[in-house]
Amino acid sequence: MKMKIGHIAGACLLLAATGGAMASSHREAPFITTSPKVDGTDFYMFNSYEAGKAANVTLIANYQPLQDAYGGPNYFSLDPNALYEIHVDNVGDGKEHITFQFQFKNELTNGGAGITLPVGGKNVSIPLRQAGPVTNAPDAPLSYTESFTLNVVRGDRRGGTRAAVTNASGGTTFAKPIDYIGTKTFPNSSYEAYANSYIQTINIPGCSTPGKVFVGQRKEAFSVNLGVIFDLVNAPASFITNEANAAAGGKFGDLEDKNVTSLALEVPAACLTQGSDKVIGGWTTASLRQGRLLNGATKSGLQASEKSGGAWTQVSRLGMPLVNEVVIGLKDKDKFNGSKPVNDAANFADYVTNPTLPALLEKLFGTKAPTNFPRTDLMTAFLTGLPTVNRPANVTGLGVGGPLAEMLRLNTSIPAVAAGAQKSLGVAAGDAAGFPNGRRLGDDVVDVSLRVAMGALCVLTGDTDALKVGCKPSDAPAGGVPFVDGVRASATDFQQVFPYLNTPLPGAK
Repeated sequence: MKMKIGHIAGACLLLAATGGAMASSHREAPFITTSPKVDGTDFYMFNSYEAGKAANVTLIANYQPLQDAYGGPNYFSLDPNALYEIHVDNVGDGKEHITFQFQFKNELTNGGAGITLPVGGKNVSIPLRQAGPVTNAPDAPLSYTESFTLNVVRGDRRGGTRAAVTNASGGTTFAKPIDYIGTKTFPNSSYEAYANSYIQTINIPGCSTPGKVFVGQRKEAFSVNLGVIFDLVNAPASFITNEANAAAGGKFGDLEDKNVTSLALEVPAACLTQGSDKVIGGWTTASLRQGRLLNGATKSGLQASEKSGGAWTQVSRLGMPLVNEVVIGLKDKDKFNGSKPVNDAANFADYVTNPTLPALLEKLFGTKAPTNFPRTDLMTAFLTGLPTVNRPANVTGLGVGGPLAEMLRLNTSIPAVAAGAQKSLGVAAGDAAGFPNGRRLGDDVVDVSLRVAMGALCVLTGDTDALKVGCKPSDAPAGGVPFVDGVRASATDFQQVFPYLNTPLPGAK
């Protein structure tokens, strides 16, 4: 079997998807289910495709999964006792060299009383976040405000050089919009204009040109049938193995009616790369203080029920989508969330060399799993990046020149593709600017990953193993099957300007 050069490139890029097997991180590990405010759900990193922004990279870290829009009266503020971080490796050694740190502060207005109303001669605090319609950000009648600071650390996240990111006027505090409570609180469909007023230009120390930041509630962007997948892939084999069913269940599946909280950055690519190497790796984490003391006699005020202290302890980690949910074994899920990419080879290599997902699909549907072990094809994509595509320049092979480390990798020199021309299957469909070369909102990582996990690369590479990944068609009897999960969105289903994610769903219409 012979392959054209274009097929070889597509197969190489297909391979990188395997680490993110089937879904995105939503309640993926036992411990993180107890702390939803710090549960990372998705990480996106792509060359910006907004008009005039070609020199920038967009990074989006989503947290606090499965938000029901009507979840009042408190809604979905982020945790002021947590540290949210986006890390960038621009050397290829599996370690962070640039880290963006977000810390949040929630404060009661009116001197700590919140909004009060005169009742029978007394001013009494109301039970709601708002006391009337919100028509503009500065004068909103809110019981408490949300804000955050943003710092950039160069070097080790804890021991490196730390500097404050500032807004256009030099301030170091950024406001966060309240969630989309409903259309009476935000009349005349005013929420998007209100939220857009919180997009701010930022000055990043060490960068010669400015970037942007936005933190706030957004419509959930991930396209997946979570219920079907986790119910032993509860669909007929004839359905999941037919490309014609790619969008049979709609665009977003079970997440169609959910919101999420997004931390979005637009950063000049030149500020993220180092030297001549244009490939960067990225992942997001959240950390909590090592100790927490609950107050047995809770006082009035926000966060008055606990005191936290001690060293920062990482409890959430996300790079490729979604490694921890369907690649890492149950016993190691919490361990993965607390780990760093540089240690992946020692801690989690068996989950890549001997993956269980293909074996489960074989058991469920009789579709034969690939038989080439160890899965060096998956190791290449999952832990090093692809040669000439998104592999760091210093990494020359498996474990040669750099560690085996899981993260989302992006070649910043590959031009972005306008939304209308993007392909949902990314490089597998000839769109080299898409997944697994980074990840855009409209990339269908589920379908691509299912196919590669079942050996698509082995079929494409041919009997001569032209890609040098250690497998051939006979190793993957189901390698040519076009697996789908039945839902698919596209880039045109999202905004085409920063922060790209859509307006969240309102709690009441």
